[in-house]
Amino acid sequence: MNSTAAIEPLFLEDMKVGDHWLSPMREISSEDVADFAMLTGDNDPLHSSDASRSPFGEPVAHGLLGLSVLAGLSSQHPQVATLALVGISDWQFEAPVFFGDCVQVLTEVEQIQQHGRRSGRVTWIRQLLNQHGKIVQRGRFVTLVATRLRARHFSHSHEEMSPRGTLRAR
Repeated sequence: MNSTAAIEPLFLEDMKVGDHWLSPMREISSEDVADFAMLTGDNDPLHSSDASRSPFGEPVAHGLLGLSVLAGLSSQHPQVATLALVGISDWQFEAPVFFGDCVQVLTEVEQIQQHGRRSGRVTWIRQLLNQHGKIVQRGRFVTLVATRLRARHFSHSHEEMSPRGTLRAR
């Protein structure tokens, strides 16, 4: 297979409850934490290089940085025809993520519900694991996922797109 060829995403009909995937590992660096602090304005001393300020004895990554990395890793593992993220629930920050930790995401399909003819609502259990296999964060994501019917409909549609990328009203 050509490595530059696009991988077709999974559609609603391609998944079943219990399906699961494990993402590759990603290191959380001090630069990642500094960039996240700059982006969000969250400059809490817990996240600085000054280890004496942390109750953990060393600096820790922002919890929301871990959640964001989880969202990124799980967007490709599995690669799904996602239409929208509609909810996050039961989110738990179980353990800190330290500078230099490597994390990966375990994703499992918990529930699938039809949502009209062209999409479904999928509830995913997602866990952020560190390099020791310890769960550092966990919870549920709920997304709308396209069916193959929707993909065929829109791939054959010649409707003009608006400047914001949505279909124009008829």
